[in-house]
Amino acid sequence: MKQTIGIIGAGNIAQTLAKYFINSGHQVILSNSRGKESLQEIVIKLGNNVKAGSVEEAAAADIVVLALPWSHISSIEGLSKWNNRIVIDATNHFISYAPEFKTADLGGLASTEVVASHLKGARVVKAFNTMFYEILGRDPNENGGKRVIFYSGDDKDAKKDVNVIITSFGFAAVDLGNLSFGSKLQEANGALAGLNLIKL
Repeated sequence: MKQTIGIIGAGNIAQTLAKYFINSGHQVILSNSRGKESLQEIVIKLGNNVKAGSVEEAAAADIVVLALPWSHISSIEGLSKWNNRIVIDATNHFISYAPEFKTADLGGLASTEVVASHLKGARVVKAFNTMFYEILGRDPNENGGKRVIFYSGDDKDAKKDVNVIITSFGFAAVDLGNLSFGSKLQEANGALAGLNLIKL
């Protein structure tokens, strides 16, 4: 089923995912904190089935993707009445980038558990955060197999829907279980972070 996908964030991961959603026939609303005008060149480059929107418009879409810096995570609080909608968390909890790549101290929580605490009423699934955008953007079919995308979440039906999205993009989807366990493996410094695995 073709849906409207709201993406909050407009960096490399956001643009890479937008391409996959567009190529799969979905309508995409791309947003960032700087406003619609800052996104016009990106939207033109991405082509059809995408428009620039406000963060609030993106948050009202059928499915919402978070691809924004960790420092902006608190800004999602109260953005929308989530009403059981799916939010795909593609963030990582970096508080600095190259060369340090420091991560926030979350007191033992998984980063997506922290994200979910800001999204009351949403069904949050962690996905699309474990690899660099250059690798994510490559053809998922490689050496006779499919590139692996991991996902985790606490809602079984939401995970089924995200599995469908991942496989529709051409990837192999691997379920890691719930957020407290699975998303810790996926997040920055987790056991699966940065791996480029092919399922044969």
